[in-house]
Amino acid sequence: MTDAVSSTPLVVVISGPSGVGKTTLCDNIRAALPSVSRVLTCTTRKPRDGELDGVDYYFLGEDEFLGRVENGEFLEHAVVHENHYGVLKSELRAKLAEGSDVLLNIDVQGAVTIRDAAAGDPILNEALLTVFLCPASLGELEQRLRGRSTDSDEIIANRLAIARDEMDQAEKFNHKLTSQTREADLGQMLGIIERARPSKREAVSTDE
Repeated sequence: MTDAVSSTPLVVVISGPSGVGKTTLCDNIRAALPSVSRVLTCTTRKPRDGELDGVDYYFLGEDEFLGRVENGEFLEHAVVHENHYGVLKSELRAKLAEGSDVLLNIDVQGAVTIRDAAAGDPILNEALLTVFLCPASLGELEQRLRGRSTDSDEIIANRLAIARDEMDQAEKFNHKLTSQTREADLGQMLGIIERARPSKREAVSTDE
């Protein structure tokens, strides 16, 4: 293991369809690995029950969000389910400057944009580890979405239609992790992170 590799923090991007369990997995990773820093995503959607600004997301008005887009402040941004989402460059740079491993919970569009940006950024490219969290089936994903009791039938149908397209992107990620239980997902994810540390070699897409 070279000094350059060992000193490089990881930027772990976890992506996948809405409702697959990305937030739960990220929360469990943070609990298991307290040294991993979470980079918050900005969004224009309204907070769900229990969500707090600056804790779960940065909740921005649309005018403020678009102003930041115009100023070039986002590493990536996209419209997902009619709301804007984006990751601030300043947030990621600050965490990497501290030498902290970074965890990003991000939509599929955003993950693809970050991967493309990394191709022209040697530091980000060396650090980047992308994981696609995939449902066992669309039927399982529908059950999870309905279990949240936050969306109408119309919204759920729209999310499932988008999920079909998003799942076609899975093979473009370093790893594809098929979601099972919370405990199994965490165990497999910790294994992926551990294996990435010693070599940080170019990962081959694998179905865990």
